[in-house]
Amino acid sequence: MKMIGWKQAGITLLSVALFIPTITAVNAATTPGAITSGTTSVVFYLDKKEAFLDGKQVTLEAAPVVVQGNTFVPAQFVAGALGLTYTADTAKQIITMETSKVRMKFDLKNKSAFVNDYWFKLDQVATVVGGKLLVKLTWLSSYMGATYTYNKDLRRIDVLHLNRPDGVYDPTSNSSKPVAKFTLGKTSYRLGEPIKYVNLSYDPDAEALALTWTGKEEAFFKPGTYPVTLTATDKSGNKSAPYTRNVVVENVPYLSKAEYPLYTKPEGAYMPTDWPTLYGNFLNLENVTKQVTEDRSRSLLVSDSPETFSELGILYQDSVEGKTRLYANHQNGTNAKVSFAILAKNETDHPVTLKTTRKGEVYPTVYAMQMGSEASVDFMMDDPIDEEMTIPPGETYIYKQFPDFYPGQGVNLLYDVESDGKVQYTFAVANSVSTDMLNMTKLPYNKHIRGTFPVTGFDWKVDLSETGLSKPKVLVLGDGKQDPFQKGIDPMRDNATVDDPANYGTVYRIHADRPRRMAVLILAKGGSFKGPFKIDGEIRKVPASGVLTAFDGMIILEKTTGNEESLDIEFTPPAGSAFPINLIFYPLDERAK
Repeated sequence: MKMIGWKQAGITLLSVALFIPTITAVNAATTPGAITSGTTSVVFYLDKKEAFLDGKQVTLEAAPVVVQGNTFVPAQFVAGALGLTYTADTAKQIITMETSKVRMKFDLKNKSAFVNDYWFKLDQVATVVGGKLLVKLTWLSSYMGATYTYNKDLRRIDVLHLNRPDGVYDPTSNSSKPVAKFTLGKTSYRLGEPIKYVNLSYDPDAEALALTWTGKEEAFFKPGTYPVTLTATDKSGNKSAPYTRNVVVENVPYLSKAEYPLYTKPEGAYMPTDWPTLYGNFLNLENVTKQVTEDRSRSLLVSDSPETFSELGILYQDSVEGKTRLYANHQNGTNAKVSFAILAKNETDHPVTLKTTRKGEVYPTVYAMQMGSEASVDFMMDDPIDEEMTIPPGETYIYKQFPDFYPGQGVNLLYDVESDGKVQYTFAVANSVSTDMLNMTKLPYNKHIRGTFPVTGFDWKVDLSETGLSKPKVLVLGDGKQDPFQKGIDPMRDNATVDDPANYGTVYRIHADRPRRMAVLILAKGGSFKGPFKIDGEIRKVPASGVLTAFDGMIILEKTTGNEESLDIEFTPPAGSAFPINLIFYPLDERAK
């Protein structure tokens, strides 16, 4: 049996429903309205069972849906419309879909799929709605030789499929050569203007095609005529004749080679740090002027020392009342499994109600940067939470208990709490969780952050208008100079004055009214970085995967159009990441579309 990954096969497979009807067979010859040659047109509407097949309204067995960014359409209808045989065997839990060229078998019991004896995983390629199988729309495009377009406003999907005409096969090879063809969006282009290539290639046998381009560039930066050639190869190895068109580039400036990536790359794309600009090096920019307001509405308790504990005991302890943020970041440096908890003791002579209004949690993990990033994501999601506990006078309750830490694992957490009386909070590790943890030894300070601080947030108002941002400027976070570290006290060291480097546990809220058209970039200047930003209410992970360093370049965080009423950026420094980081605001003109 051959084994291959789905990307290697050049197709996106089908998955299978958990519900299987009795044995049936559906194909183009027996399904009303099916077409065996020529072109088939299908119009779907997301979340609607009404569709159109070659202009005639039909009712689907299931409505098309979008799941995690992928569009799915009903399998049985697709089989009938595009000429596949659809067979379901209830007893064996096997579904088969066939054309004259390929046989696909889906084994539900063993969660496997086979395409002409090639094995694939079953669980990533389809979805089931109401017991009905829906297949990925990309399968239609890549495997059946269909094309599709999506109208966002109408939520409409138009699918066009070229059916295999009769008599196209070469008798000696039982296969036809594909046809390579493309056109251009314009007859001529300016210097640095993005080239639009429109692929029109097809295969008479409706096989998926691999395209090979020669001379193709996103843009050209010198005037001239540039030949671009395309060849297409089908699954059988048949190669088309080469097809060539000339790209004419006029001596009219549009974008320089240096400007091109900033104007054309999408959010999340990388930019080099040594990129030459009209304004000099990115590492030496003028600072954005900001108006700073500190959020002193709640106190901040930070437990991060010893960050990696090698013995059991109390990590941090202090007494506060009212609004508080609890922040902890610890790793198990022992050779045994341990338990971690936060205890809350009522230090008054009356019952105290403790209410949790916001949280950021992560399961124990050995990946420190992942830990900090995911806890920050959870906190910035700001999902509604309304947890309360009432603690009798003088009593101690377990406020939070976490899954056991194994050696090398750690957690990062943030909680916003409110109390109507004085509460002693204790962060501690032990063999098992109980209120006896209050009697454990207080562990010594060891370099990292530990203390109680008066500030939990910074509101920065910046001017990013046409007037305020006439050239690129930088906003520095976590350097201790442009962004000073807040000071607090450590009651476990006789109220010693301590700093909060990078202001961990705080939330930055950056606001600009009427921002101009620009790109916002992030540079990890201090070292490795991994964490989320919330841009106008939308969370974006930086980077999308892995970590970001200055050696990787910058990432485009946001692009504005100049028509927004405001720009709001929210950020909390993720544990495990290095600081400072720079936010760079780069003005763009009307060439940015």
